Amino acid sequence: MNKFHGLGTALITPFQPDGSVDYKALEQLLDLQIAGGADYLVVLGTTAEAATMSDDERHAVMQAIKNHVAGRVPLVLGCGGNNTAAVCQLLRTSDLSGFSAILSVCPYYNKPSQEGLFRHFCAIAEASPIPVILYNVPGRTGVNLLPETVMRIYDAHPDKITGIKEASGNLEQIRHLISMSQGKLSVISGDDGIAAEVMQAGGAGLISVLSNAYPAEVHSIVHHADSALQAKFARLITLLFKEGNPSGIKTVLAQRGIISNVLRLPLVSNSEAVQAEIADTIK
Repeated sequence: MNKFHGLGTALITPFQPDGSVDYKALEQLLDLQIAGGADYLVVLGTTAEAATMSDDERHAVMQAIKNHVAGRVPLVLGCGGNNTAAVCQLLRTSDLSGFSAILSVCPYYNKPSQEGLFRHFCAIAEASPIPVILYNVPGRTGVNLLPETVMRIYDAHPDKITGIKEASGNLEQIRHLISMSQGKLSVISGDDGIAAEVMQAGGAGLISVLSNAYPAEVHSIVHHADSALQAKFARLITLLFKEGNPSGIKTVLAQRGIISNVLRLPLVSNSEAVQAEIADTIK
């Protein structure tokens, strides 16, 4: 089973001014990630605005990424939701060839108990033909997947649960999970701002938003647990999420001439004030 270590980039989806997917910019972004040393790529996650894309668009983006990457780095597919049966059905019927794992977020909005989370992820593990990376992000889902529940899920399905993207922002909780896991599964930071600290605690790496624009630098932060370099990006990291994700990183990429600064509703581009702050910070 694949273990995920190092830098994974949570890919954005570039859009044309008319709102359609910009496949040329997507290919340029993929090449930037690979040249910058990204160890794997996360496709169609939250940062990709996958929730605003049709089934046909998601399928087309999956195929375009697989074809362009052509096995140069592993690919992880975002595949989660708050309807367990629907997620399981999708996993059973989708063509997941070319993907090394799925990243599955905690159910959002309906706020299940820890027992509900356990049963949800056990069902996903049983349905998925490839390894599963759990994704804990309480700020978006409204529920916190506790370390004890993570290990309970792993113990029930050690052949499928390969890691967890931990984006609670709670270093004490993350350190506790790393200690409990004893290296059995990869504990991956989901926060750019604490990646070095998670690595120093024994974490496996980072799934990053910032690396869309700065893959080489974030690679160095992760592989060297470089808190000094991370500190140089602290202001920019704060600005990336000031008005929501991926608004901030799309502003950075647009200012660097890589993409058009286009998002799909209900997300919108950063305000002029934040765009100016980002431009000043980049300089």
